[in-house]
Amino acid sequence: MTVTRAFICGVSGLVLTDEERRFLEQSAPWGLILFKRNVKDQAQLAALTSEFRQIVGRADAPVLVDQEGGRVQRLGPPVWDAYPAAARFDALNVSDESKADLVRLSARLIGHDLRACGIDVDCLPVLDVPAPGGHNIIGDRAYSNDPAEVARLGAAAAEGLMKAGVLPVMKHVPGHGRAGADSHLELPRVEASLAELERADFIPFRALAHLPMAMTAHVVYAAIDPTGPATTSRKVVQEIIRGAIGFDGLLMSDDLSMKALSGSFTSRAEAVFAAGVDVALHCNGDLDEARQVAAASPALDGRAAARAEAALALISKPLAPFDPVDARAKLQSALAMTS
Repeated sequence: MTVTRAFICGVSGLVLTDEERRFLEQSAPWGLILFKRNVKDQAQLAALTSEFRQIVGRADAPVLVDQEGGRVQRLGPPVWDAYPAAARFDALNVSDESKADLVRLSARLIGHDLRACGIDVDCLPVLDVPAPGGHNIIGDRAYSNDPAEVARLGAAAAEGLMKAGVLPVMKHVPGHGRAGADSHLELPRVEASLAELERADFIPFRALAHLPMAMTAHVVYAAIDPTGPATTSRKVVQEIIRGAIGFDGLLMSDDLSMKALSGSFTSRAEAVFAAGVDVALHCNGDLDEARQVAAASPALDGRAAARAEAALALISKPLAPFDPVDARAKLQSALAMTS
């Protein structure tokens, strides 16, 4: 029996190449993550996700996507609806309860779309709290500038996804909102004190620490570890994410191919696991890079395997009857009337 390895990979296109099939079979990644380059329509996605699971030999192998709404939406028009960015809900002139209901409804619809294609994990909610001077890479992806409101609306999004039978992944722990740079392009450094981070950035993650999965931030927090970004910092992972925030679910890295990180892909993956992160994420579909990540990724066992199993156990069939046509009409009407 092939040993499942503690990494998630991407692939290059709409269908698997022969080389990718061999790689998946030999390396046995825990999961697959999809991007716009992998998306055409529902039938194509269902075939791709099904073949991935057949190759790795696990019917419950997770398939992930970043489907937030707004700027970050991998499945989009004309095949799928465009969903609003997180900040759109906070700007609505409705009650707090109605805002949460609409966030929950939007996430329920997103989950409905994903589940129909064989995708069962969504990298949502974004729990970052924007701060003055922060780069716009977060911007309207955040639910609010108020940490308590980010937590409240983030919880509603997670609930909506889980009602659709899709696992949420909170990101980017312990907080990307203060970062003055885009970690896709360079390594951000946050100079805020630990007390400042405790008063704002950590609050949504602590409030939702019960969620099954979280994604790290490629950000240096000088007050905690002046040299290593959270993704590769044992101090941030153990003392802050596992300790102060209290998250004990499955912790995955952000994408190892982002330019915030340096060194070979072998060394990047090794640093992730040395820090105590459970699963490494490699997104761009470059097989040369992916092979290095795979080679440096241990078997998924011990505490990490238990966390992965606990997360996947929460994936279920939709919990209640759901009329997507009616739900879409309600969401669109509310957005139109209050914009």
